[in-house]
Amino acid sequence: MPTSSQRARRAIHRRAIVQWSIVGIVLITIGLGWWFPWLGFSVPIVMAMGVIGSLFNGRYVCGNLCPRGSFYDRLMPPLSRKRPIPNWIRSSAFRWTLFALLMGFMVFRILQNPTDPMHWGRVFWVMCVVTTLIGIPLALLIHPRTWCSFCPIGTVQSAIGGGRGQLQIDAKACRTCGLCEKKCPMGLSIAEHRQDECLPHRDCLRCSECVAICPVGALEWPSRPPD
Repeated sequence: MPTSSQRARRAIHRRAIVQWSIVGIVLITIGLGWWFPWLGFSVPIVMAMGVIGSLFNGRYVCGNLCPRGSFYDRLMPPLSRKRPIPNWIRSSAFRWTLFALLMGFMVFRILQNPTDPMHWGRVFWVMCVVTTLIGIPLALLIHPRTWCSFCPIGTVQSAIGGGRGQLQIDAKACRTCGLCEKKCPMGLSIAEHRQDECLPHRDCLRCSECVAICPVGALEWPSRPPD
């Protein structure tokens, strides 16, 4: 029977294939969305996927199926300074304030011409461009997934299902080597929670990177790694 690490390695291999397959969606949407506004509808589709997915497995969609998340995971790490993400960026006050501002702006713009689908598509395109222009400098200067730490839809996913299927930690096996934390796309602290025997972070992306890298198999999903 495969170990948790073996299952996790297979999961991250599949994750890499999927992410490389969809990373072009965000590039095509940004590059061509002004001329082809219907491309902007990829934005609400991904948003809906994330919210629905959070009902079952927290931020799994964000960590495995989001085109922009894939962009940050696959293209940004070699260019990033990989500094710790500041705590104020992760704070609920900042995240929900940004959520209200961005969602309010989006609704305001849509209501300016609510009967034209192409207007909707262009609004979604603008939202994608603006937020990506915020996310890329943060990825370069701080951490690849800095934007994902306060992404409005990520915040909703975290609130709805962040506590589901928490990563299990074997406190006796854990050596606090820190390899799991270095591999975590969100830069989450993991080893310090070993005495809790589970990871309480609601922003865990269910990517299985930490499970695969652990040299002693101290990390495991409750039943099976998400795939």
